[in-house]
Amino acid sequence: MGGDGIAIRTIGAGDRAAWLPLWQGYQAFYRVDLPEAATACTWERLLDPGEPVDGALAWRGTEAVGLVHHIRHRSCWTVGDYCYLQDLFVAGTARGAGVGRALIDHVYAAARAAGCSRVHWLTHETNTDAMVLYDRVAEKSGFVQYRKIF
Repeated sequence: MGGDGIAIRTIGAGDRAAWLPLWQGYQAFYRVDLPEAATACTWERLLDPGEPVDGALAWRGTEAVGLVHHIRHRSCWTVGDYCYLQDLFVAGTARGAGVGRALIDHVYAAARAAGCSRVHWLTHETNTDAMVLYDRVAEKSGFVQYRKIF
């Protein structure tokens, strides 16, 4: 249980209607519009126990107010896998109530249970509100991301 009566639950097959508006809100926040095929694939991966992808929703009563997706992956630096916290979003009506912290703690617990050596994530440099939380719960790595999109 998170702060302010928030419950964190792993995403299940019956949660798509609650998950989708949060997923769309996350995309809107980052000003991206992913193709429906990517959304459908993400949903399938979240439900497939054979995938290294997992997710959870934060619930306030019967309303989903936050989501997190995380991916386990190998590392050449450790025996234990790493856990990449890929997506974290809290609905505007629930920000400041401990939902983001509860979702991160959920990922930390899942990573520990899976024997992971590290949890890591990225955020945009303009996401200063979220960075206030991130600076309290993790350390900045100092690395800069480079990418090539295909």
